[in-house]
Amino acid sequence: MTTSLADILDGFEFLDDWEDRYKYVIDLGRALPPFPAECRTDAYKVRGCVSQVWLVTDVTRNAAGEPVLTYQGDSDALIVQGLVAIVLAIFSGKTAKEILATDVDALFARIGLQDHLTPQRSNGLKSMVERIRSDAATALAT
Repeated sequence: MTTSLADILDGFEFLDDWEDRYKYVIDLGRALPPFPAECRTDAYKVRGCVSQVWLVTDVTRNAAGEPVLTYQGDSDALIVQGLVAIVLAIFSGKTAKEILATDVDALFARIGLQDHLTPQRSNGLKSMVERIRSDAATALAT
């Protein structure tokens, strides 16, 4: 991930107009690293998203033996691709415990996402978060 969560939060606070914020979200998506074409399969698809969204999970262990989850993601829709970038900034590179402890609703409320997304995009965003939380719970259980 090239844009940190702190930078994203600063960007949203700097931009007053939601038209500019949507453009910023699209720019975040465009800044994602290239997604491997071979990963655009049903195995990596996030269910519950109207647009196609793919997440690849890599689980490693840190020095304390805790599972750390790193993600790659992409979407076929520009705004959703930006939402993927935001989700990756929040969760990728975190331990499973940190992921499960993250108050993502508070973060989304801070930047106003829940008030400015269509119900379909909100459901897709929720599906991405649920998938990541499920990955974290699974990593902790193994």
